[in-house]
Amino acid sequence: MLALILASCNSSQKSEDKALKPNIVLIYFDDLGYGDAGAYGATAIKTPHIDRLAGEGIRFTSAYATSATCTPSRYALLTGTYPWRQESARILPGTAPLIIDTARMTLPKMLKQQGYATGIVGKWHLGLGDGHVDWNRPISPGPNEVGFDYSCILAATQDRVPTVYIENGTVCRLDPDDPIEVSYAENFPGEPTGKDNPELLRIKWDHGHNQSIVNGIPRIGYMKGGEKARWVDENMADTFLVKARDFIVEHREGPFFLYYALQQPHVPRTPHPRFAGTTGLGPRGDVIAEADWCIGELMSTLESEGLLENTLI
Repeated sequence: MLALILASCNSSQKSEDKALKPNIVLIYFDDLGYGDAGAYGATAIKTPHIDRLAGEGIRFTSAYATSATCTPSRYALLTGTYPWRQESARILPGTAPLIIDTARMTLPKMLKQQGYATGIVGKWHLGLGDGHVDWNRPISPGPNEVGFDYSCILAATQDRVPTVYIENGTVCRLDPDDPIEVSYAENFPGEPTGKDNPELLRIKWDHGHNQSIVNGIPRIGYMKGGEKARWVDENMADTFLVKARDFIVEHREGPFFLYYALQQPHVPRTPHPRFAGTTGLGPRGDVIAEADWCIGELMSTLESEGLLENTLI
């Protein structure tokens, strides 16, 4: 009887401790300016959901960044280490190896030790594998080897190849009869490029974005194959939002940590038709409005699941 009582008390204590730990959603924009949100002075673009977070939480007015670019800032965010301490922490191509040592402590690993389910949805850009990735086989190491239980990512940036989603180390919708090949050194024979075939473009190339063409958009790097696996740029925000919401619902009993790494407003800036032309500030303004909507939808999910009051965003 005493053993049963002790076991019951121990179980009750664990449940209570679990309930007390807040869920954590870390939202990371890509190339958002300080003055791009209403809470920080923007008037031309409406960002009601970001403004709500600012109004109901803490609005920072002074901050320092370890880096202003993609890979270095993400490296610092997840490792707590200055990126200049890691020579490889520079803007990486889509074929770069993982630059986080799998033995290193990371933010998701730390939270896992505290009983959190951990997930990343969105942009990764910290390298994958050993630098010689076969995109047609399971890819490792990656996010799942540095602390994330779940991952649904794009390998680098929206303007770089490979233009595919990778879920838990496997390319989504991959057709084995149409294998993916990726190179940042040279093009594949017969494949059009933005530089040589401008008539195939719906977005003009600039600043080196003149290599493989995917969805009429010139990319950095060369890619062949994987037609069924390639993303539709205008659907990217919706795709990642669904994955983020699913993660929250699946782990509603908590605690969970979700790293929601948005691709907006980084180039090529391809808003869904619902948002195209809605701000009067071109594609950049439209994708910021789109991202704000995504945040609102995520908050609605937290609210409907009864999680909002116990979630740090």
